[in-house]
Amino acid sequence: MRVLIAHEAPAGGGGVESYLAAIMPALRSRGHQVAFLCADSRRGEGPTRLDDAAEVMSVADEGMAGAMTRVGRWSPDVCFSHNMGPLAVDEQLLATCPVVKMMHGYFGTCISGLKSHAFPAVRPCSRVLGAACLALYFPRRCGQLRPALMVDQFRWAARQQRLFTRYAQVVVASRHMAHEYARHGVDDGRLTVAPLFSTIAAAELVRTPPADPLVVFVGRMTDLKGGDILIRAAAGARAPGGRPLRLAFAGSGPAEASWRALARDRGVDAVFHGWVTGEARDRVLRSASLLAVPSLWPEPFGLVGVEAAAHGVPAVAFDVGGIGEWLRDDVSGVLVKEVGDPESLGRAMRLALEDERLARLGAGARQVAAELSLPAHLDTIERVLARAAGSARTAA
Repeated sequence: MRVLIAHEAPAGGGGVESYLAAIMPALRSRGHQVAFLCADSRRGEGPTRLDDAAEVMSVADEGMAGAMTRVGRWSPDVCFSHNMGPLAVDEQLLATCPVVKMMHGYFGTCISGLKSHAFPAVRPCSRVLGAACLALYFPRRCGQLRPALMVDQFRWAARQQRLFTRYAQVVVASRHMAHEYARHGVDDGRLTVAPLFSTIAAAELVRTPPADPLVVFVGRMTDLKGGDILIRAAAGARAPGGRPLRLAFAGSGPAEASWRALARDRGVDAVFHGWVTGEARDRVLRSASLLAVPSLWPEPFGLVGVEAAAHGVPAVAFDVGGIGEWLRDDVSGVLVKEVGDPESLGRAMRLALEDERLARLGAGARQVAAELSLPAHLDTIERVLARAAGSARTAA
């Protein structure tokens, strides 16, 4: 197949860029021809640059008409589109070839994309996007308190939602996200769940857990990620044998200063590594006894859990969003039903850190990571792309 990958920029530091950097050469290795269309080739900062072997077309550099002319000359069988802020790009692509859209977040189903309320407490939102969301946006603190931005984001989300029926297929990473898009009008026949993967080969890793229990948090430091809940849980809990729980945070964000202060106030031994990538990130994960994912918002998937699992590190997390689809309770970690409760999270960490259980959960985590592999994901994506391309040829 001739597969056109579409994304906002050719480089970045996020999960989507890492995802595309893995699948583009993998598609090529399976015999497909791959090209890349971006909204702006000059945008995107971060350590991950997408496949340099692909032909690149840029809307900002060549203009919409010029870029689409080049797309037409390249003649893709199918487009695999990802995060795309300028929706005019997707709209133009839909007039050119079948488009398979992968939704990495709550695009078109939420004004802010956070799918959660911040007031009176952080809680997932189950509302279908509509006019009522505008009325609740400020009272529930659904996003930034900027009226003009709220209106712009609502218009963008509504425009994205109108494209749902035009995509040949919509791909999501979890059954939770499939349910979300089904509620917003994507029929089951055009919805595919393709769980994400770790690029770490689980079977090749050998790791010795630390003698003193260490619980690691990896990610952006915001209130939605629940780092304050983790610190409170660690302050009130002890590891087996009465040993105190140590924490390590890898990441950065607006909540970092308050988390540091809270750890000092509660007497929690916590180290903050800052934002880490690549081998440095792997070292942090390998150093852990346990990964904590105390997210309060409904994570679409939670890839960091699979990455830790590849190192043989089990996880403890609140049961929100798609987390329960890779964290198998008492198999690869401990799933906490009482979302936002520090005492329940503390009990779960203590339970997971029991020596015999920790070894069993570590083995279970490796098994989960081995199942959620790049080849398995790519098998699903290939079938979806081929079905979309074949349907277009039949219709023609």
